[in-house]
Formats: sequence, C-alpha cells, structure tokens
Amino acid sequence: MKIVKEAIPYVIILLVVVLIRSFIVTPVIVSGTSMDSTLKDGEILLLNKFDNTYERNDIVVFDYEDSKLVKRIIGLPGETIEYKDGILYINGEETEDLFSSITHDYKLDEVIPEGYYFVMGDNRNNSSDSRIIGLIDEKSINGTTTFSLWPIKFVK
Repeated sequence: MKIVKEAIPYVIILLVVVLIRSFIVTPVIVSGTSMDSTLKDGEILLLNKFDNTYERNDIVVFDYEDSKLVKRIIGLPGETIEYKDGILYINGEETEDLFSSITHDYKLDEVIPEGYYFVMGDNRNNSSDSRIIGLIDEKSINGTTTFSLWPIKFVK
C-alpha cells in the first residue's frame, strides 16, 4: 500500500507530460535545408498543436508520405498563387514576400480549395513544396511553430 501511495505523484506527472506532448506542444527537429535561412538543419522547434487557425506566413509542420515536413504557408483557401519575375502575386495582386529567396516563375492553375494550403520552403530553389507535392490538406497539418528550443530563438 505504501508503494502505491508513493507512486501516485509519479504516475500523475507522467500522465500530465504525455497529455501535454500529445495535445498541446511537442518538439520537432528540422531536417534539410528547405527553410534556410530562417531554420537550419537539426534545429529543434516547439510545435504548437492546439492552434488550428492558419494564416499566411505561418510555419507549419505536416505529414507527407512517411515524414514530417516544415514549410511556410503562402496561399490560403480561395486564393490563386503566381510567381512572375521573382514577385509573388496572390489573386493577381502583387504581394510582399518577406521570407523568399529568388523564386522561379510558377503559376498554380487552380483556386486553392477550402481546407487546403499552398506551402513553400524559404529556400525556394531547394524545397520540395506545393509546387512539387501539391496543396496541403489541413488535416495533415500537425501544428505551427514560432519558437526554436535549440538554438533558443523566436522564429517568424
């Protein structure tokens, strides 16, 4: 009986940690250079799992095939996307792209449907993103990140 009494606080702590990691925040490691210079290969991010409102320029982690990818949201549902001469056009209007390296011409031939997003890596010329893998289903998004645990910094 004494052992059970002593174990209860440890069981509670373990349950709280598991619940927090499963539903609120969890660490994610950046793999590759597609988000250079914002994020570096091997950086450890803190993934916010409970906020499922996604906005342009949010950094998201999503499931793709057997891996988790880290990219930035560029296009939202109901929008059209085009890069021409290195300039981003959303719905035909020139839009400032604060996180872009030079981007080759590209035009999405459809309006982004409800529940989907157009994502790109910040290292545009070295990124397998929506230009290659297609639009990202909102259901595949694990969450957003704005904080790096290692090295410690806020990311935008």
